[in-house]
Amino acid sequence: MCLAIPARIVNRLAGDDAVIDAGGVRKTVSLALVPEAAEGDYVIVHVGYAISRLDPREAERTLARFADLPDAQEAR
Repeated sequence: MCLAIPARIVNRLAGDDAVIDAGGVRKTVSLALVPEAAEGDYVIVHVGYAISRLDPREAERTLARFADLPDAQEAR
């Protein structure tokens, strides 16, 4: 099974790397597959790679649904 999550690019780094924010967790990922992605864009991230850009409204809806999951509530 694969899991890909929406994340917002907060900082482009040297080369193809960027820092993303995924629900408050920041991580460095590769933008090699979406070189047109810019700071502020939402991307779908899978195993350390941004694999596509995502519409901001769709990203917000998806993140809101994740926040509503019972396990997410308990983890807080």
